Amino acid sequence: MTTAETASAPPLPRYDAAALDALSTQGDPLADETVAELLRRGEVGDLNTLMRFFTTTGDPLPERLPASARGYFEATALPPAWIDWDVMEQARLFFADNAAHINTGLSFAAMPVSYAVPRMARLLSRTHSLAYPSRRMANTGQFVTYLMRSDSFAEGSAFLPAAQKVRLLHAAVRHHLRHGGHWDVERDGLPICQEDLIAGQTFFSLLVLDAMHRLGIHMTEEGAEAYYYAWRVVAALLGCDMAAVPENLAEARAYCDLYLERHLGPSPEGVVLSSQLLRLYEDVVPGTLFDPMVPATVRYLVGDTIGDWLEVPRGPWDAAARAVPVVLGLLETIEDSSPFAEWALDKAGSLLAGFELSALTRGRVMHHAIPAELKPEYGVKAPRTGRWVPPAPAPARARAR
Repeated sequence: MTTAETASAPPLPRYDAAALDALSTQGDPLADETVAELLRRGEVGDLNTLMRFFTTTGDPLPERLPASARGYFEATALPPAWIDWDVMEQARLFFADNAAHINTGLSFAAMPVSYAVPRMARLLSRTHSLAYPSRRMANTGQFVTYLMRSDSFAEGSAFLPAAQKVRLLHAAVRHHLRHGGHWDVERDGLPICQEDLIAGQTFFSLLVLDAMHRLGIHMTEEGAEAYYYAWRVVAALLGCDMAAVPENLAEARAYCDLYLERHLGPSPEGVVLSSQLLRLYEDVVPGTLFDPMVPATVRYLVGDTIGDWLEVPRGPWDAAARAVPVVLGLLETIEDSSPFAEWALDKAGSLLAGFELSALTRGRVMHHAIPAELKPEYGVKAPRTGRWVPPAPAPARARAR
C-alpha cells in the first residue's frame, strides 16, 4: 500500500460478528443503480450485444451504448489511483513462477471451499451454474490470466473491461435474487453482499497460498504479499468497500477465518456442485488412469471435514496425494540447480496452466453477459447417492487446512 493510500483510507473496521453482519447488508451502489436502470428501460439485451465489441482497454465505448450504462463504464475505466506498480510487477513475477500451482490452488482448494459455504452454494444453484461448472471455472481462469499479464492495465489489454463486466454481472444477479423471490434475505443476507465479495477475494488469494504451502511450494513472504496485493486491486475494481478489505495477509487471515467460522457447513447444493466439479476435472485430465487423483487432491487440500460435507470420494489414491509435496520438492531442488532448469520448469508450468485454461474454455474467449432474468433453478439431487444426508457435526473452527 502506498503512503498516499494509507493517509486517505478510513480506519479498518474490527473484524467481529457485528462488522460482518453490517457488510452482509451492503451491495455495490454504483453497479446496482446501473443495472436497475438498464432493467427498468429494457436495455440489457442491447448492452450485452454491444459489449461483445468492447473487449480491450482503449477501445471507444460503442456509440449506441445505453446512456444508463455509459456513466458506469466511464467511472470505472481506470485502475485505482493508489495502485503500486512495483508491487504489481512482483505479483506478476510470482504468478509467472507459480502459474500451475496457483491454478491448482484455485481449482482444487478455493473453488471447493466456496461450495462448502451453503449461502454461496445456494446462490450458484439459483443462477443456472449447477449445470455449467466449466463456465465458472473458465471465466475465473481467464480473468486471473488477464490480471497477471505484464500489460494487464495497458491499452489493448482485456483485463479492465472484463472486471467492469464482472462487476455488473454481480449486480444483476444480486438484483434478480433479491427482487425475484429467489432468495431469503432475512436468512442469508443480501446476495453477493460486501461480506461475500471480500470473502471471495480472500479465497482466491489466501486459500490459494495456503494450498501452495500444503503442497510444499516454497515462496517468499514478499512474493505472497504481492500476490495478495494484486487481489486487493481486484477487490477495488469489483466494487468492494476498500475500508473493509484486509490490507495484508495477516488481516486477510483474520477476516477469512471469521467468515468461514460463520458460514462453513454442508448443503445439498454444495454436494452437487462438488460432484460436477470433480467430473469436470476428470474430463480435463487426459485418459482415465489418473482420474482418482482428482478427488484425492481436493480432499488433501480442503481437509476431511469439508471433503465429507461435499461427499468427495475417498480412495486408495488419498495416500498418493500426500506424496505430492515430496515430488514437488524434488522438482524445486532441480529448479534451483541451474538457470536452465529453472527456465525449463517455469516454462512447463506455464504450458500446463495454459493447457488447463484451454481445456476449460475450449479455445474460446469467455464473455460476461448480464442476465435479463434468472432461469429456474436446477434440482439439487446428488448424482452419486441420489439423496443428501448431512454428516455428523464438525468442530466449529473447521476450515481448509
